Amino acid sequence: MLGLFKKNNAKNAEEKLAEYQKNQDWVNLSKTYYELGVAAMEQGDLSRAVLWLSRADTIYSAQDSVYDKVGSKLVDDCSDRIAALEDTPLLYNAVPSEIDEKAEDMDDMQVRVWGLLSISRLVYLGKRLGWLSGCDVLGKLGWAVDCILKSLQEPITQQEYSQLSDICTKLYELGDSTSFYGGGEIEVPGRAPFQLFDLNGMMGVHLELNGYLDNHLRLLAASSQGEELPPAIDSSIVGCSLLPDYYVRTLGGEPEEIPQIQAELKRIWEDYEFVCSDFTWSDVAERVRAYQKLDILQA
Repeated sequence: MLGLFKKNNAKNAEEKLAEYQKNQDWVNLSKTYYELGVAAMEQGDLSRAVLWLSRADTIYSAQDSVYDKVGSKLVDDCSDRIAALEDTPLLYNAVPSEIDEKAEDMDDMQVRVWGLLSISRLVYLGKRLGWLSGCDVLGKLGWAVDCILKSLQEPITQQEYSQLSDICTKLYELGDSTSFYGGGEIEVPGRAPFQLFDLNGMMGVHLELNGYLDNHLRLLAASSQGEELPPAIDSSIVGCSLLPDYYVRTLGGEPEEIPQIQAELKRIWEDYEFVCSDFTWSDVAERVRAYQKLDILQA
């Protein structure tokens, strides 16, 4: 009986979310995600608490009018809960921490290549998401990966630099766009649809991509001006290919027990071993080409 009650509650929540998205009622959409997050946290389902509370935060942070209508009491409590969850031993926290720890002993180029390999595995998914309204920038990830790889070996043209800069800007803007949290999704054979909003996990895949590109553009600018010290690269993009929000939302349970996440973790650590070896650019290009064809949701 309890199982049926939970199933009915989940179905009701899904219907409410779909209705608010359809009506573009961002205030109630944010509030509902917050309520789901509070309930999950009180039930000890901490991964789902991260999922729902982070979604609430993204929506009310995107528009001042929504932020004001949601109210400071909800915003403050949501922020406090997210901060508390950041101190728990969840995959959302543990994997980035482990990646950061390993990156401390790596040189700048190794970390850059490590991140680029993770981005490469998002290319196929990006192509599919790029067909959704307002999301065409995600369909350009393949070109961006190729251009970055080229620019790590030789100078690129001003036009290529400008195109990278444009992609960087549009990735940042995507997070504040209603397209991001408005219900867009793609079919996944044999599984629940993948929502664009599933990119919200791991600090926001789109924002981590933006951060990586922004840093790379600053590296290119510094190199062109003869500066010896490049801007330090952040390793946080490496774990974004895990896409935990999708699996937590659709399957529940602990994300580290899900086969697709286990497979992606294996690829991340294999990439770590690769970038710490005496790799050649030809080796990197071969790995990148293979990853760009990978359907990460099926692999």
